[in-house]
Amino acid sequence: MTLVYILLPIGFVLLIKGASFLVDGASSIAKRLGVSTLVIGLTIVAFGTSMPELIVNIFASVQGNTDIAIGNILGSNIVNILLILGISAVIYPLAVKKGTVWKEIPLALLAVIVLAFMANDALIDNGSFSAITRIDGLILISFFVIFLYYVFGISKAEPTDIAETMPHIHSWSRSFLMVIGGLAGLVIGGKWIVDGAVVFATSLGVSEALIGLTVVAVGTSLPELATSAVAAYKKDVDIAVGNIVGSNIFNIFWILGVSAIINPLPFSSLLMRDVFITIAATTLLFIFMFVGKRHVVELWQGVGFILLYIGYVVLLVVQEMAK
Repeated sequence: MTLVYILLPIGFVLLIKGASFLVDGASSIAKRLGVSTLVIGLTIVAFGTSMPELIVNIFASVQGNTDIAIGNILGSNIVNILLILGISAVIYPLAVKKGTVWKEIPLALLAVIVLAFMANDALIDNGSFSAITRIDGLILISFFVIFLYYVFGISKAEPTDIAETMPHIHSWSRSFLMVIGGLAGLVIGGKWIVDGAVVFATSLGVSEALIGLTVVAVGTSLPELATSAVAAYKKDVDIAVGNIVGSNIFNIFWILGVSAIINPLPFSSLLMRDVFITIAATTLLFIFMFVGKRHVVELWQGVGFILLYIGYVVLLVVQEMAK
């Protein structure tokens, strides 16, 4: 039992470092093969940064821990907006591009609204069971393909943004070792996180959903936190918001879609609370674009986001204790 608690934080380290090594190694190989930075950015880097959530969800789906799988995605999206954007805005005001305001933020809102409809089978059909089915998963993946097409159009118009994020070219041997080591870190880390989260929830007498919404969600969102916080510190604010909003779209359309295809995800009515909070947080982000300085997430708004996240966690704990 003690070993599981030790392996849980180590799993997060392996997961995050594994994703980083995989992206760097695969990007280096792609560059040596003459693949353009545009293609690398749209494929290896974009998918690599979502690997922590994806790997955790794959293990959770295969093992039948569906509350962790769904809680991880909803929790990550809430963490991304309320906590990570909040911290980033406190570091430096975040100017948001017009395309992000009018296209990407509404698309992130659409993603969670689509999820809300899919998760309400019982309400819509007057039944007693709701789930994200394999058909739902295929629909989410279809939306994801459309999103990739949109991102491809943006990247063609602004190729320099992607080029600046590309890692250095390494030797062939080092590149392959980084890919192999990265994959190993992802697999081992993901397994330890899911196993540890289940044991953690059982020992504390709390639901797997709560652990997924908090511990697992924050842990798998650490790459986004590091990226946005560093970007804000360097005053490179264009990517700070875009990374977060894009990650939220990836999480629902891509990761939840893949998870549902692997194993249908039963959706408890309690998780609808978190769906509505995700909708509210995304809507609030959109409203903030027109409150105060236009298209800028300011310091006071960042503080407000952080306080809302603290309130959300307190709500989760209070509701769990009331059961």
